[in-house]
Amino acid sequence: MNPDPTPHSSDLWPALAQADWADTCATLQLWIQIVGKVRMVLTPPINHSWNVTLYPTIDGFTTSLIASGSLIAQIDLDILDRLLVVRTMAGGRQSFSLGPMSVADFYQKFKASLNALDILVRIWDLPAEVPNPIPFHQDFIHRSYDREYAERFWRVTLETTRIFTIFRSRFRGKVSPVHLFWGAMDLACTRFSGRKAPEHASMPGLPDRVTRDAYSHEVSSCGFWPGAPGFEPMFYSYAYPEPPGYAQYPIGPVEAAYNSTLGEFVLPYEAVRNAREPEAMLLQFLQSTYDAAANCAHWDRDALDVPSAAKQ
Repeated sequence: MNPDPTPHSSDLWPALAQADWADTCATLQLWIQIVGKVRMVLTPPINHSWNVTLYPTIDGFTTSLIASGSLIAQIDLDILDRLLVVRTMAGGRQSFSLGPMSVADFYQKFKASLNALDILVRIWDLPAEVPNPIPFHQDFIHRSYDREYAERFWRVTLETTRIFTIFRSRFRGKVSPVHLFWGAMDLACTRFSGRKAPEHASMPGLPDRVTRDAYSHEVSSCGFWPGAPGFEPMFYSYAYPEPPGYAQYPIGPVEAAYNSTLGEFVLPYEAVRNAREPEAMLLQFLQSTYDAAANCAHWDRDALDVPSAAKQ
């Protein structure tokens, strides 16, 4: 008899309590920021900072194609094989093992790998969107790497990408890729109404030009965030600008609610992980919170939505 090829729910949605991997989460976020900043420098600016993001792959996370002059390259964080890999179109390859090491050591090894392949790049070495940032080359504090929990996080982003892509396909208007923003290390997908938005207020840890470009137009955005000390992993959804009645709009499932501190709807990851039908629960959350944004702000849904998408 052939073994059942369908992954078990616990494999797709593994336990990811913040306290169990907080140090690894913080270290991984900083490593990902270093890689992401290189992509940011080596790609032309794209609206809403879409040029800075990373993408989940079958074995980790990637920059996709970047260019140093005419030299095309790609950087991969191979979570399965525990490697940072830099490759070029000319066949060049540099790599080093991922394991417990300081951010400073990762930074130096990474720079050496880039230099060995003649990838010329300089980045601002202060982390973004983290409290009390330490320059990468001076950070010997963050040095934890639990392979099991890094793999768990990556597996969650893979399954989330699959479901977000289903949700993304139900919209005919402008919509972002499903991509990983390295500032907060959250996986996101954003729908646009097509209307301009009022200038966004300043946000801690981000230049105003970045914030105002990101929210130049009206959005309904969803994502997955692995959390931080004091916050458990969650799925989120928010609208900018938040229309009247949005926070009170009835959404599902019952485990989801509007968080006034965060200014967004939140669905605990643990609720999805333990659900009988996690995909159905997450899609209900995504659809109903989009309904809240689009209906309260009077989006042109006939033009923007795929017909009968909410019933698919």
